[in-house]
Amino acid sequence: MTLAELNALDRSEFLHRLGGVFEHSPWVADRAFDARPFSSIDALHGAMVAIVERASESEKLALLRAHPELAGRAAIRRKLTADSTHEQQGAGLDRCSPAEYARLHDLNARYSATFGFPFILAVKGFDRAGILREFARRIDNDRPTEFAEALTQVARIGRFRLEAILEA
Repeated sequence: MTLAELNALDRSEFLHRLGGVFEHSPWVADRAFDARPFSSIDALHGAMVAIVERASESEKLALLRAHPELAGRAAIRRKLTADSTHEQQGAGLDRCSPAEYARLHDLNARYSATFGFPFILAVKGFDRAGILREFARRIDNDRPTEFAEALTQVARIGRFRLEAILEA
């Protein structure tokens, strides 16, 4: 789809196409609709990120909590969105060894208990070892630092998803 085609869509179709860019949070695309037309992917992404930045703390937390754990129960049960499935498979998380699954399960549990939301990483460009290193690096952050980092990662994921939807 081209950006011109996207700009011409009605609200319903716009939401259908972009509602999943921010995981299970179509409110971001809905609010972005009124900012059309977008002159570039950068402009569209910037508008969507600005919407998240202006959102209430509870909306931001809900956005973070909408993300699945990496190689978590939802992935094992094949209950991820198509985008999340593709992203996690691309990083090799569907091919973890039993030891890697155990390590990820432990890190996911510790992280969630500490921060109240799942560990979020735009996994594109990471392999399993790199994801585990990043997880270990971030798990000792304080909550405000990690909350901000998680939102940064959500924005990166959104950018990658927009690039997959729209032609350059």
